[in-house]
Amino acid sequence: MSGTNLPPSSKTVLSLLDESGAMTHKEIVKKSNLAPRTVRYALKKLKENHLIIEKFNFRDARQIIYQGRAQTMVCA
Repeated sequence: MSGTNLPPSSKTVLSLLDESGAMTHKEIVKKSNLAPRTVRYALKKLKENHLIIEKFNFRDARQIIYQGRAQTMVCA
């Protein structure tokens, strides 16, 4: 689960989630200034490494909320 094999975009997204809290894909794109496709790839890599979790968005079921695993440990 080491972050050393992650692409720079994944490290950027993970850092953003750790700093700003849970966000949707659209919010991550807006705050990171990365392309939507790049953010999708970054989220895919983070999920593969079990560094983030996906949560159901009760405000809009069409969108997923992404949250860093570090936040879930703090909240638990």
